[in-house]
Amino acid sequence: MSNSSFTDLVKSRRSANKFIPDTPITDKEIDAIFSLVKFAPSAYNLQHGNYIVVREEENKQKVYEAAYKQYKILTSSAVIVVLGNKRAYEDVEKLNEGMLNLGILSKQEFDREVEIVRHEYAARGEDFMRDEAIRNASLSAMQLMLIAKDQGWDTCPMIGFDATALTSALDISDDYEPVLLVAIGKEDTSRPRPRGYRKPVGEFVKMM
Repeated sequence: MSNSSFTDLVKSRRSANKFIPDTPITDKEIDAIFSLVKFAPSAYNLQHGNYIVVREEENKQKVYEAAYKQYKILTSSAVIVVLGNKRAYEDVEKLNEGMLNLGILSKQEFDREVEIVRHEYAARGEDFMRDEAIRNASLSAMQLMLIAKDQGWDTCPMIGFDATALTSALDISDDYEPVLLVAIGKEDTSRPRPRGYRKPVGEFVKMM
């Protein structure tokens, strides 16, 4: 386990624009990251975030094409496709069955939770489902990047991609909204860039 403080971790995480090529990331290392990512918060614990970890060169090439040929994809150890499940609310019963079986929720509380969630998503419609998928998957993705940094990996979140091309290339169901790409690897620090300007707190926080 890392001995770095959380403050050090937050300050040291930054978007890596260049990776050291031919640096593999193993199944074990990926599993170690995602075994912690699963604790990210989500509305009603619906866990909207889903991921595709792309390592095979043929599939990375497809992502590279869909992401306007950004070179960092080819040098990364993997490209992680962050997806938001627009139909996550449909799993509310399954996700709460354990609480019911353990007696943490009564049958009445269980039924009420299911009713509230299903009604809210159905009543607020497809735009809300998409927004919720993006919001909650983004929370999960930020946790992914911090965990990766804590475990010695550098990342770069990317919004520069053609969602239609990506969905087609990786055969992604219409139920999932492509939210981000996260390139992961070991940063090439041979030509480091200074961190970009950060606004003072008073410029982006309003006290009321």
